[in-house]
Amino acid sequence: MANRFSEKRVLILGAGVTGLAVARSLAKRGAQISLADDLVSDVSDFKVAPCSSYNAANFDLLLVSPGWKPEHPLIIEAQNSGVELLNEVDLAWQLRAELVPSQRWIALTGTNGKTTTVEMVAAMLREGGISAVACGNVGTTVIESVESPEKYDVLVLELSSFQLHWMREATFVAAAILNIAQDHVDWHGGFNQYAEAKMAILDRASTGIFNGDDSEVVARSANWQGRKVFFSLDTPGPGEIGVVEELLVDRAFVSDPQEAAMIAEVIDVVPTVPHNVANALAAAGLARAIGISHESIRQALQNFKLGRHRIEKVLTKDGIDWIDDSKATNPHAAAASLMSTMSAIWIAGGLAKGAEMAELITRCKSRIKVAILIGADRELIAAQLRMQAPSVEIVYIDAPVSYKKGGSDNSLMEAAVNAAKERAVKGDTVLLAPSCASMDQFLSYADRGNRFAEAVLKENA
Repeated sequence: MANRFSEKRVLILGAGVTGLAVARSLAKRGAQISLADDLVSDVSDFKVAPCSSYNAANFDLLLVSPGWKPEHPLIIEAQNSGVELLNEVDLAWQLRAELVPSQRWIALTGTNGKTTTVEMVAAMLREGGISAVACGNVGTTVIESVESPEKYDVLVLELSSFQLHWMREATFVAAAILNIAQDHVDWHGGFNQYAEAKMAILDRASTGIFNGDDSEVVARSANWQGRKVFFSLDTPGPGEIGVVEELLVDRAFVSDPQEAAMIAEVIDVVPTVPHNVANALAAAGLARAIGISHESIRQALQNFKLGRHRIEKVLTKDGIDWIDDSKATNPHAAAASLMSTMSAIWIAGGLAKGAEMAELITRCKSRIKVAILIGADRELIAAQLRMQAPSVEIVYIDAPVSYKKGGSDNSLMEAAVNAAKERAVKGDTVLLAPSCASMDQFLSYADRGNRFAEAVLKENA
């Protein structure tokens, strides 16, 4: 493998986390590294220059970071010149054959719930005595995990539609699809192309774990020829995983599918809200595909805690819950949060990424008491509220002229929180579930969540 890259001229598109991880790996193997990025210019040890500075035909290999569109001029140049295209996941798969040939990979994708679920899976595997780590679109990159001195037995990959678009070689013991709803349609060119990218995770898997409650997943998996295991919040049939009364039940990975084995109690999943129970079922399916016992799965669920900005309770005061779900960056995720409340003072808005808001409002309008809207695409939400739920009060919060993304000024979020506090009464939930990406007004969804929590604690001091 080292010889393959020695003295090769490699152009890496993107000087972000993935691009730098690949650069370090290939540099160790003797490659001559250049990085193309129009937004990043200062990276130690490697040459970074704007895309216009390069001609792809001058390189032996073009490494495409996630999120770079297929029609980018450098990618078109490479294809027209016969330059090999590669991506980080497939490169990591190649290195795995050299470094940890016995390592197994399992993978997961979906519009929402990916990070929580892969972290659940990794916890279940570790509880069962298997060395495992969640990686990919969460935590460390896949290539860093393959090269880790830990020599992990199993990698649990969270894969985005961007990664799946480029992936060709990586193979999985099992792959799960949590859900498919509108997201990143601007990048993919339409919902069908986005959904097809998600389904591509099955191309190199023999077992598929599917959400039986998601009509898109069910319909699009119908013709797949591998082993199908459906999970559902309903009573499972033979070969499925589901819920019976207050129990998570396995009828798929058991010796007799006419029988059922208890995985865990529903209350072992915290928070005990429907979409999180579904995440736990999907995680259990992947863990069972690796051979983890029901008892280890239950123990892992009992000890598992959600990461930051995922249905995170900031404060309960005067009978009002203040919830940070800043990670709800699309309508499907926001709907899950809204449906877990009865009366929401909803803070939403940002960059919609081409997503539509009609279905979200149709489903959740009975749960929304007030909508406090921020961000570039807030009018998409407001228009649907006016059309479908005219009784819902809409409050617009504008950023001050002096407001700068990432600065010390938190007046934007403080104004949103203050508007919520003025309207909330006992029994209400003030919910930050934006349904949009954050980059128009914040550094990231984490920055947005942190600023919400800071404002909540300040306004309720």
